[in-house]
Amino acid sequence: MAAPSEEFSVNANEAVHVAIVQPGPDGQLSTRHDFHPKFTYPIVGEAEQIFGYKGLDVEIQFAAHDLRPHIKVSYSKKFSTVGTTSALDLNATFGNFLPPVAFESDFEKFVQNDEQAAKWTPPGTCVKKYSRGGRNFEVWAGSLLDLPMRTLVDNIQILIVFFIEGGQFINLDDVDWTLDRWRVYLTYEKQSKSTTPTASPYSFVGYATTYRFYRFLKPKDGSSAFTFPPTETITPNQLSSRLRISQFLITPPYQSGGHGSALYQAIYAEVMADPTVLEMTVEDPSEEFDKLRDMNDFDVLEPQFQASEIKINSSPFAALDRGRIKSVPTAKLLPLTTLQTIRVKNKIASRQFARMAEMFLLAQIPHSHRAAGGASLTSLKVKGARAQNPADRNYFWWRLLLKQRIMKKNKDILMQVPLEERIPQIEDSARGQEDEYEGLILSYALRRDKQMNQSNNGEVEGPAAPRKRKMVVSDEEDEDDDVSMTSKKAKA
Repeated sequence: MAAPSEEFSVNANEAVHVAIVQPGPDGQLSTRHDFHPKFTYPIVGEAEQIFGYKGLDVEIQFAAHDLRPHIKVSYSKKFSTVGTTSALDLNATFGNFLPPVAFESDFEKFVQNDEQAAKWTPPGTCVKKYSRGGRNFEVWAGSLLDLPMRTLVDNIQILIVFFIEGGQFINLDDVDWTLDRWRVYLTYEKQSKSTTPTASPYSFVGYATTYRFYRFLKPKDGSSAFTFPPTETITPNQLSSRLRISQFLITPPYQSGGHGSALYQAIYAEVMADPTVLEMTVEDPSEEFDKLRDMNDFDVLEPQFQASEIKINSSPFAALDRGRIKSVPTAKLLPLTTLQTIRVKNKIASRQFARMAEMFLLAQIPHSHRAAGGASLTSLKVKGARAQNPADRNYFWWRLLLKQRIMKKNKDILMQVPLEERIPQIEDSARGQEDEYEGLILSYALRRDKQMNQSNNGEVEGPAAPRKRKMVVSDEEDEDDDVSMTSKKAKA
């Protein structure tokens, strides 16, 4: 016989589910989408178990358009309190993650009879329209300073802990100055015909948030002196800034459909159009988001790399003496000034730009002369910069440039590693990064080929690339302005 603790314990990820609903033609709510969370540990604990119920069903409903929430709890049997042991108080537990309106009893009636729904539009302004498979979608954007946007975000913040590991709520009670630094992007499907006269044509797909950090710039010659207090009102949107993508979520029913790319492109287009934003960064990206970002950034940068004829200049080093190479001559190998110009123009963070440049340079080396194509690393180490074939020389220098960036980025960590372990760790990290690039190059080629064979105008996500990023490679964004392939000489 099972112990009471096992008999009355249920898996929270299975018991909890999210339903996107709208008025139905039969007078009942119609469910557009229903899906389970990926994580529930921030709500019910690390074990992701709910104690005290049999046959438990926790349905969190959201009105498809304005995302008004409602929690519905049902079960076949509840554990009777014994001493200090009792069933988990679900209302109190979820009350920490849902607004009070989620516990009101008139949800179904309100959604079914909402006379304003048919005319409702998402808060903010529409910044992008696109189509997928004959269905229409829109991206809307607005400031958290606006009450309708703040209310909508408050309704759906629980999705952050459901699907973003380590995700945290935004403080919606912050001061106006801080709230105005947040910008929210909402993706909606817009149906051409509503199910009922009281239904909105809009249905939620996903959203992202961005935050502006002030970026100090040297005053230009001839600029007027700043006076305090200022003579006119200053808002965060007028100040030079670094923009950071904080949260980014496409709901499960719409994943792998190109909606993530469309949302990312909408954010990037606004960044490029805003002269006060100097650079776009990402806060603690997941591997899935990293791949989406890589594909879209490479789409932007590859033609510019091609037009600028970016390549490794290995020819001057073909006849080096037999002595050991003591440093990487980065400034002679790469056109650093041109690379920096491209980076600044496209407002891409240093580390991300360096990765895209490394990926491009690797793709220029014939596949048969790379490790993935069977090239011998042992032979490469022996011949190195003196290899007769220019492709072999380029690959040799490419690998040293990659290791140099890893060493520079992780200098503090590597200094704590014993010398005899340091080189193998760098080599392991470089190989993992190279494997990742190879997967991305393949994904990019497949995606481009698929796009050329499609009749619609949208992006298609490529297949998953292998990810072997090791501990020694940092995922943090660079905070400096220079290209990470710096001309500072690192030991080879």
